[in-house]
Amino acid sequence: MPVVVYVLAVGTFLMLTTEFVVAGLLPEIAGDLQVSVAQAGLLITVFAAGMIVGSPAMALLTRRLPARVTLVLALAVFAAGHVVVALGDSFPVLLAARFVTAWAAGAFWSVASVVATRAAGPGAGARALGLVGAGGMLANVAGVPLGAFAGQLSGWRGPFWALAVLALAAVPLIVRSVPPEDADRQPVTLRSELGALRSGRLWLVLAACATTTGGVLSVYSYVSPLLTDRAGVAAGWVPLVLVGFGVGSLVGTVVGGRLGDDHPHATTIGVAAATAVVLVATCLLSTSAVPTVLLLVLLGLLGLSANPVLSALAVRSAGVAATLGVALSVSAYNLGTAVGSLAAGRALESGLGAVGPAVVGTCVAALTLVPTTVLALRSRREAVTAG
Repeated sequence: MPVVVYVLAVGTFLMLTTEFVVAGLLPEIAGDLQVSVAQAGLLITVFAAGMIVGSPAMALLTRRLPARVTLVLALAVFAAGHVVVALGDSFPVLLAARFVTAWAAGAFWSVASVVATRAAGPGAGARALGLVGAGGMLANVAGVPLGAFAGQLSGWRGPFWALAVLALAAVPLIVRSVPPEDADRQPVTLRSELGALRSGRLWLVLAACATTTGGVLSVYSYVSPLLTDRAGVAAGWVPLVLVGFGVGSLVGTVVGGRLGDDHPHATTIGVAAATAVVLVATCLLSTSAVPTVLLLVLLGLLGLSANPVLSALAVRSAGVAATLGVALSVSAYNLGTAVGSLAAGRALESGLGAVGPAVVGTCVAALTLVPTTVLALRSRREAVTAG
């Protein structure tokens, strides 16, 4: 893989760290701002909502800018948003800052995915996206757990200061590794970009993006109460469980990207089915600490491992509108996150209690089998017709 792929993975590490570092800091944020834990969870939901709107909007607004310029601007806005959060005392202000920061994160992720795919060349797109995605999964191994530790030791604002500094430090890496302009890129009209929306295959891919991520992250967003209130795990062990989930997701994303270039549909269907089984087991065994911890690590290994494949399918299905295609996949991932975490928060406050988010996650994740199966059948039918 070209060096630029690994540099872009550093950027996605920051993007996913900021999205889910809140999950490990919910009690501290809720106590400081005098809101409930479920309300504090809106900081995850509103970030996801910002990426839903911001990713395709920024893909269209920046389509004539060189990729390097877009990535640098995105990191600058990202850093500024984190400074506002670190200084803010008003919960509405924090929500607004998270929403704006998500636009920058969406722009970075969308452009980075296309740059990585082009750099890797034909036949290695899913592998490249697997490595870029692995940067995001590394956030679950290091970024989110370290943020949780730091939040417990020095206050929840510290991790946001650190993310602002790291974003600015990443700017020189982007400037040095990403070409100043895409010499081979042909201008694409707005009409051609929007024409990608007529692809039925693309919408099936987007549906799978939403459900696979929504199912896993509705559980992950409220993993702390599941572990402490339901399974009886001490609060001090929660960051270590997050590390286990992150290591699993890091390995799963890399492996999924490698498998996806050769067997995209078998990978997406197999991952969807296995994830649903793991979540059912989590609901049934969540009163026991050891099985719950092991199942969460397994959920990390399986749950998001098809995402690089789905992103590659989105790029392929969008045709000439590759950036818009991957931007829509980012929107779909975050739509699933927003809806899933919102429903999980409601379930947490219902009679289901701490197991509620796992029940929601099971139902959402199982829906992934519908679009992935339809995509596989269509692909097989087209292959038979072509043959």
